[in-house]
Parts: sequence; structure tokens; C-alpha cells
Amino acid sequence: MAKFSTKTNPRYFHKSQLKFYFILTPIAIFMLLPIIFIFSQAFKPVDELFLYPPRFFVKRPTLANFYELFAMTRTSTIPVSRYLMNSILTAFFVVLFTIIISVFAGYALSKKQFKTKNLLFTINNLALMFVPVAVIIPRYLLIQELRLIDTFLINILSLLAMPIGVFLIKQFIDQIPDALIDAALVDGANDFQIIFNLIIPMLKPAISTVGILAFQVAWNSAEASLYYINNENLKTFAFYVSNLTQTTGNTIAGQGIAAAAGLIMFVPNLVLFIIMQSRVMNTMAYSGLK
Repeated sequence: MAKFSTKTNPRYFHKSQLKFYFILTPIAIFMLLPIIFIFSQAFKPVDELFLYPPRFFVKRPTLANFYELFAMTRTSTIPVSRYLMNSILTAFFVVLFTIIISVFAGYALSKKQFKTKNLLFTINNLALMFVPVAVIIPRYLLIQELRLIDTFLINILSLLAMPIGVFLIKQFIDQIPDALIDAALVDGANDFQIIFNLIIPMLKPAISTVGILAFQVAWNSAEASLYYINNENLKTFAFYVSNLTQTTGNTIAGQGIAAAAGLIMFVPNLVLFIIMQSRVMNTMAYSGLK
């Protein structure tokens, strides 16, 4: 199997690289502006938030918005740490089970032979076309029938269906030679041993990518808390931020609090992507080749 790597840049600077810097540097700066604005907005004092004309960079950074964010829950029976913990647990289990499901499904669709194999993969690809709101009514009826309304488990189960994860893993496994699988079978390995000892070690870039996508979906999703859960103790931080933005976002102080909450939601996604970006690029290289 061909091996692709994103670490192909030269170690030393050469004048021939200048043309790339001239093109890529302005693009990189332009793409960084929204990220800089998110950080700047969260640390602005109230008078700078409503300054006209608006100021892009903060002049007098303050942590007051974060203090007010956590102070708001002191008068409530449910602290913000409860919402955060619910989101952390939800994200952890969604990432874990999404990776397991994607790896097993991808292996079956890539290397096993059965009658409905192509049909199932086509259905998986068609599912990429549907946004969650399009299936929210049948999903609610199914959850109600399973008696999962107002349970913490629904925070996890409602996010496990991830067609893009199955697609990426399947495309990645397609690059593994069948002869390698056959050799393992001849040696007496079963499917579970092949998956855990052979497939997964070769899937690290793809697994990292699926993990990032699953984390982003789980961390940013407020759907379960909004539609399926009434108990405030079971709701996630994404719901808290969404509700906070609606209730306080139109007030003067609420703008700063909403900006601080938005930064807290954004930072984990940014950090995770920075750490895993090389593996994401490797996954895209593999999944696009036959």
C-alpha cells in the first residue's frame, strides 16, 4: 500500500519558495481573522463591545465576561460545571462508539462479501444528503417508542449515526491489499483479531479524523437537550450557551457573556484540530485514491 505523508515540506528556506509565501500568506491571514475576532470579542469590556465604529482588536482585555458567565449560575440550582460535565461525557462516549461503529462497518463494507453490501453503502452515502432537522419527527417518535425521552443516554445515542465516518473508514480500508487479510486468515486469525491487530494500527489517520468530526458534532450539538430532554441536570453546555445567547444576548451585559461562552465552545475544537491536522490531511489523501 502506498504511503502518503504531509511532512514533505523542505527543512530549509530557499528563495524559490517566495512565490508560495506571497500567495499563501494573505490567504492564511484572511482565514485567521474570524478566529482572532472570536478571541478578541470574548475579552472586550462592555464599552468596547458597543463601540461605534466597531473595533476589531481589543484594547483593554478583561476576564469580566467569563466571571459573569460563571456567576450567572450561582443563583441557579444547576451550576455551569454540570452542563460542562454533561458535554464532556457525551463527547467522550460519542467519539468512542462512533469510531468503533465506523471501523466495524467500514471493514464489513470493504472486505466482506454479502448480498446487500452495495445497497447498504449506497444508503449510507444517501444519508449524507439529509440534515438532522429533516428527520427530527421520525427520530423523536422512535426515541419515544424506546422510552429514552428524558434520559442521559439519548445525548449519546442521537449522535452515533455518522455516515461520513463510515465512508472515510471504508475508503481508507479499500487501500489495504486483500492479500494481507487473506494471509491473516490463513494464519488462523478471526475478524476481530484482524480488525484490532491489523486494521486499526493502519487506520490511525482515519480514526483521528473521524474522532475530530464526532467530537465537533457532539460538543456543538444541542438537539438532544432541546427536543428530547426536559431535566436540566441532563442538558449539555451547547444547550446552555444557545439558551444563554437567546435570553441575555439582547442585553448589554449579555453580549459579553455570550462572547465568552462562544469562545469556550470554540477552543476545544480548535485545539483538537491543531493537534490532529496532519492525520486529517493523510486521511483525505488515502480516501480519495483507489
